[in-house]
Amino acid sequence: MFKKIVLSVIVAMASLSAIAQNAGENLALSIIVSDQPEPFPHTATVHLTSKLQQVLTANGLASANAWDRFFITAMATPLTKDILGTAPMQIAQNILFTFYIADYHTQTIFASTSLEAKGVGTNLDKCYMDAIKRINVNAPAIKEMIATGKSKVVKYYDTNADKIIAQAKLHAKQHDYEQALYLLYNVPMDCKAYDKYISASLEIYQQYVDHECHVHLQQARAEWAAAQNVDGAVAAGNHLQYIYPEAKCYDDAMALYDEIKGKVLDDWKFEMKMYQDGIDLKQATLRAIRDIGVAYGEGQQPATTNIGFLRGF
Repeated sequence: MFKKIVLSVIVAMASLSAIAQNAGENLALSIIVSDQPEPFPHTATVHLTSKLQQVLTANGLASANAWDRFFITAMATPLTKDILGTAPMQIAQNILFTFYIADYHTQTIFASTSLEAKGVGTNLDKCYMDAIKRINVNAPAIKEMIATGKSKVVKYYDTNADKIIAQAKLHAKQHDYEQALYLLYNVPMDCKAYDKYISASLEIYQQYVDHECHVHLQQARAEWAAAQNVDGAVAAGNHLQYIYPEAKCYDDAMALYDEIKGKVLDDWKFEMKMYQDGIDLKQATLRAIRDIGVAYGEGQQPATTNIGFLRGF
């Protein structure tokens, strides 16, 4: 059995609590591996990316699901190279890996550290991959870098809370809800202003679903008025699918749905979005906000990333 659940003040506060408890990663960073100096082999890029993922996971963080201005990267610098007199011949290299946590927008380095790793392989590719494999993600230097970087990201969100929230509300006022939620969804739980961010995101999310309902309901009504048959029902359904159960005009959308269904009967294979009895609305709200932010963020990633500023060029 299904029923509509309307967001109320109590539910909003419960959602805020759920988001605070289930924000998951606490802090998520983008992973960038590019601009590697020669002779770093291209095939080792995947392995270095995977290692950065392990670094984040081992230290309680995660990689961002979408593009984010704060990122982690590593650059490899060969120090020594020896040819081993073995059969088959092998290459041994000491490689310096320098890790960074930085802000892509302001080109500011928040934290960095360097570790040496020795790689051995029958060719240069295998040598680099072996060295990457030997990097200790639990090394004290890496843990210290993560702690420092995280602290500075948290400080950024706390220091700029009012500015970021005001910017998000301005985007929402201009009906750019996706960008507004993108600015708010990835805020670390450790921020002192975390509740302010979540309250703002809940407010904007409600505005978003109400706006979507208004726009798509009008379009659905127009499609149905133009052709009150199966074709018109399908065209109307293409808009009704974007209407959320918590939207203020959901009852009006359901009335239109019932009207259409009553005329075309089983020829129209469409069901309105509904919340199932017993659904965890707190988790549903969290997922919806994150999904919107992630979807927007995925479209913001630059075609190419230039992080040469890490090396001063």
